[in-house]
Amino acid sequence: MAAKVHSKFVCQNCGSSYAQWLGQCGQCKSWNSLVEEVVDRSAEKRATSQSVKSRNPKPVAIDQIPAQDGPRIALNDRELSRVLGGGLVPGSITLLGGEPGIGKSTLLLQTALRNPHLKTLYVSGEESEHQVKMRAERLQADFKGKGNDANCFVLTETNTQNIFKHIEALQPGLVVIDSVQTLHTAVLDASPGSVGQVRECTAELMRFAKTTSVPMVLIGHITKDGFIAGPKVLEHMVDCVLQFEGDRDHAYRLLRPLKNRFGSTNELGIYEMQGSGLAEVEDPSQVLLGRREERPSGVVVAATMEGMRPLLIEVQALVSTAVYGTPQRSSTGFDLRRLNMLLAVMEKRCGFRLGQKDVFLNLAGGFRVEEPAIDLAVVCAILSSNADIAVPMDVCFAGEVGLTGEIRPVTRTEQRVAESAKLGFARIFVPRGTKGIGPSKGIEVVQVGRVDEVLSHLFG
Repeated sequence: MAAKVHSKFVCQNCGSSYAQWLGQCGQCKSWNSLVEEVVDRSAEKRATSQSVKSRNPKPVAIDQIPAQDGPRIALNDRELSRVLGGGLVPGSITLLGGEPGIGKSTLLLQTALRNPHLKTLYVSGEESEHQVKMRAERLQADFKGKGNDANCFVLTETNTQNIFKHIEALQPGLVVIDSVQTLHTAVLDASPGSVGQVRECTAELMRFAKTTSVPMVLIGHITKDGFIAGPKVLEHMVDCVLQFEGDRDHAYRLLRPLKNRFGSTNELGIYEMQGSGLAEVEDPSQVLLGRREERPSGVVVAATMEGMRPLLIEVQALVSTAVYGTPQRSSTGFDLRRLNMLLAVMEKRCGFRLGQKDVFLNLAGGFRVEEPAIDLAVVCAILSSNADIAVPMDVCFAGEVGLTGEIRPVTRTEQRVAESAKLGFARIFVPRGTKGIGPSKGIEVVQVGRVDEVLSHLFG
């Protein structure tokens, strides 16, 4: 007699399961997100019993657990190593997410090719071997140095049990899965990419990585809302979650850690997309500022921080009379609601009539900055464009603007000052009362308390 087939309806958004189909999920309140999944209970119990028999863990006193201070696996990619916290940790699982075409596969394939000391298994569930070969040839075309062609192996497989057999036979030092949404396991009969398959496949990869000490990097798709596809528990299961972001119209890509059990989440990796792959940007401030002999009105430089790295970004503003009646407010790379708040502060506290003016704001290079230390530069750029008076080229700004017009202190001011001095700026405006600023060579530190003081220094 055939075994009875069990099915359940799983929400593709939050992972909640129900015995029957519903139009709306009772947990996350999303509509039409329940999908039927067939569960083979016998296979699930059999796999669970085998796992328990193989490990058979016992409680151990914490003072008797031996410390494992094993060295990290060094990578030739300095930006990726910085974001990971100094390199790959043996037995760790890293999840890399990002929009389609942003460069996730390119980043990991060139990491596999450009580390000759590391035997890598690149598991592709989306592309054939010939497609991976074509990308590898393009990445290796202009790469100066010894390649990793002999130590990079490509496997086109989606079944997790078969992948584990190849890993045990090859004994690689790094495994790349492209992507986790294409994998499927024999424990579940659901289709690849469903909530149950993604969760179970990731759990199997995690158990295998912890027992064999082989680091794994998983590529994950994202939804239209920008979140990694699959259940939210997926991000809790892995050790490190990296977000690869950027604008397709610009060449720069940002690698941000959203979660890192072995390092800081305040780091940032910056790449430039080129024909031969992703190139590391060692001095992003110099690239973002560019070369300009003279600076027009409405353009200033902000000393901001991206994680632990100081960056100097060009802030551009354009203020003009509203021709069509209703004033327009537009910003690129800066929060529009905060822009409206700063415009209200300038009108209420400083007396500038900007209510009937169109205001357009842009951060050069396609970067998006969320820290409030860029407020002072935004205010100066808007007022410079409104008065049509250019700000000197050797001046930069760092400060948060409050609702009363005061300039509030920001963090890591000393690093901002040092970065500004390195790039040849003569003056930097910082909030009054900032502590920890010593004598700086080659740059004048001007401490101001209100927006009015900054305007008197700049425009008289």
